[in-house]
Amino acid sequence: MQAAIEKRSNSIKAFGFKISGAKVFYFLLILIYTYFSYLLLKITLQYIPYNTDVAFLRIKQDVINIPFYKLAFFTHVYTAMLVLPAGLTQFSLYIRRSFPQIHKYTGWLYAAVVILLAGPSGLYMGIYANGGVVSQISFCLLAALWIYFTAMAIVKVTRHDYKAHREFLIRSFALTLSAITLRAWKYLLVFLFEPRPMDVYQIVAWLGWIPNLIIAEMLIRKFIKLKIK
Repeated sequence: MQAAIEKRSNSIKAFGFKISGAKVFYFLLILIYTYFSYLLLKITLQYIPYNTDVAFLRIKQDVINIPFYKLAFFTHVYTAMLVLPAGLTQFSLYIRRSFPQIHKYTGWLYAAVVILLAGPSGLYMGIYANGGVVSQISFCLLAALWIYFTAMAIVKVTRHDYKAHREFLIRSFALTLSAITLRAWKYLLVFLFEPRPMDVYQIVAWLGWIPNLIIAEMLIRKFIKLKIK
């Protein structure tokens, strides 16, 4: 009886249909993800066609001519819009069951882009990040862990260790989402506190990915407990 009451309390009615609270939550997450992905797309389109005097690059004129910086920057910006949708497909049960080949190929695409393009370019850019040493350490560590987690996900799947593969992929995608969460935190901090620009860079450099990784580990532990039960 109690279970039935709890189940009923965890659902709401909309247009005559019962919708569980979990579904509403996931729907809201998808909306947020879509919105910030759209913002990232708008940012990317600012650099098409090739332009070094727009948006973020306007405050990087002191390093823009450093060897390989422009190559790293444009590689990182252009590949960001590949890893976000490709990574998301890896967590769709529907795609994995109904279209296993899509799951496989987008997974390899995600891994290749992160390990060969987005990760290394992000690591190089991290050396010259705004906010000084505090930000530089964070972004370099972020890129290194991103490459490592993604590479380990590939190693584990080739060894048919699917449990470890899933865990490393969760960690990897949590860091992929830093492209979104970093900007979300930045907007929130500026709106609430109006801090100095360099202070914002130093704060979001860490806040953009550390909470993501903590949540990822919590999800992994939750899956382990469910398996044990």
